[in-house]
Amino acid sequence: MEMERINENTIRVVIGNDDLSARGITVLDLLGNHQQIERFFYSILEEVDVDHQFQDNDAVTFQVLPNRHGLELFISKNVGDEGDGNDDFDAASAGFSGAVDFGDNASTDQISDFLKQQLQGKDSEDDDDRKTTINSEATDDNDPEALKNYTSDPNVPTREVVLRLNDFEDLVSIAKVLHLDGAVSNLYKYRDQYYLDLVFFTDQTTPETIKDDVAVALEYANKTTITSDVLSEHGEKIMETSALELARHYFG
Repeated sequence: MEMERINENTIRVVIGNDDLSARGITVLDLLGNHQQIERFFYSILEEVDVDHQFQDNDAVTFQVLPNRHGLELFISKNVGDEGDGNDDFDAASAGFSGAVDFGDNASTDQISDFLKQQLQGKDSEDDDDRKTTINSEATDDNDPEALKNYTSDPNVPTREVVLRLNDFEDLVSIAKVLHLDGAVSNLYKYRDQYYLDLVFFTDQTTPETIKDDVAVALEYANKTTITSDVLSEHGEKIMETSALELARHYFG
């Protein structure tokens, strides 16, 4: 983890994926655990603010910029109307494109949603690799909403297979070897475990292909009696429609 003093009132902290792992979390954990988001931000503040110049301030704001290597966190203290000549720091204006401001009044839902958006396609590099191949006559691959509507259409014939993962690394391992065609993948977290939901479009694939794809996934995952309905109702959806592609792009 690296720390840089931007000015008297702002600290920039670069947190790599290794740093996150050392704390027992990943970017994905921050997507689904709202309390963990808040604890994480303030634990970083406590670690870098050794002189307590920021912790003792009642109005601290966080600006976060996720990327494939981890996170950049900008921590600013509100100096109010003290007239010291220091303007409020804005990461986006300072050239850190994509940073979003989350102050004390911001909902952690916003943070979660923003991190999801960053993981699900804001980075244009290797965009084609992240797309799940679906019949172009059925839906527009470039329109995530159209793909979502297509996958939820009850008239579209599908077969779902839910697999339990021992940890997040199992998803990365599967993503490296399994490239779906005519299917989508969702990642859920339920009762502190990850589940991979594979949705095959039976009019765009064959039973043999489905069998082979599931066999590959089972090299790193386990069968489970948990259904997709249970996960949808009681679990936290971490990645939608392109879980394998996203894992391969960001963590492969």
